Amino acid sequence: VQTCALPISIEVERSLRVLDGAVAVFDAKEGVEPQSETVWRQADRYNVPRICFINKMDKAGADFPTAFQSIKDRLGAPAVAVQLPLGQEAELEGVIDLVAMKANRFKDDTLGAEWTVEEIPAEFKVQADEARAVLVEAASEVDDALMERYLEGDTDFSDDKLIRALRKGCLEQSIVPVLTGSAFKNKGVQQLMDAIVNFLPSPLDVPAIQGVDPDDPEKTMERKPSDDEPFSALAFKIINDPFVGQLTFLRVYSGVLEAGTGVLNSTKGKKERVGRLLQMHANNREELKEVRTGDRK
Repeated sequence: VQTCALPISIEVERSLRVLDGAVAVFDAKEGVEPQSETVWRQADRYNVPRICFINKMDKAGADFPTAFQSIKDRLGAPAVAVQLPLGQEAELEGVIDLVAMKANRFKDDTLGAEWTVEEIPAEFKVQADEARAVLVEAASEVDDALMERYLEGDTDFSDDKLIRALRKGCLEQSIVPVLTGSAFKNKGVQQLMDAIVNFLPSPLDVPAIQGVDPDDPEKTMERKPSDDEPFSALAFKIINDPFVGQLTFLRVYSGVLEAGTGVLNSTKGKKERVGRLLQMHANNREELKEVRTGDRK
């Protein structure tokens, strides 16, 4: 996973265009800030499914309910909490999983790498039950089978069914799952990684990409997200590296590209040879023999 901080510019637009999904990170004290709001609107333009992570719950002044409400009020997002913090500020001990209805208490000496799964403490039980009821209602609204059970008064849904419904709502952008924790102390980060897998789309969930036939601008073409389709990719960023030279960042939508082969540059209308393929990890580079559908290199 490659992460980077980008200015609010056309570069953000280009990067958002190639995302399958995104994690929006908010400060637990500040809530939604102007820059976050701007990027959120840009993501709306490209229909990027999102989950939210309310970070820095160990910070003085951290306030989960206020930060959560700012996501709903300032962004107009259909936010649904799937976690609650287990304490806050200096007393942050972990997170409450509203799907499993268990508390994840982190071990202080492992920097969040290890945690115990416990029953939700009594002082958090009422708050957790209320948030769980909202979660179940939101999940039932996107799944007909769950809705039928919900209307009959049956809300004892299994974890798998809830996750499946939340994923469906996230992909349709009718639900924005919200998680919380402290990235600095690694509390909640593994749970966030699991949520990315559970709720955000894979390349196979992305609809077929539409394009223009280079030989006939009046004719549109379609490429499905499959390695068996002809190769297609979007160059969304170009930088000059002092050691490698010009680097072109690609998002592969279909097919396979091998190093040393040629591709058609539809903008210039001519074939270009791809000499090297690199996977960028911040300042480190990993040489690749090929790239496939869904890759960003």
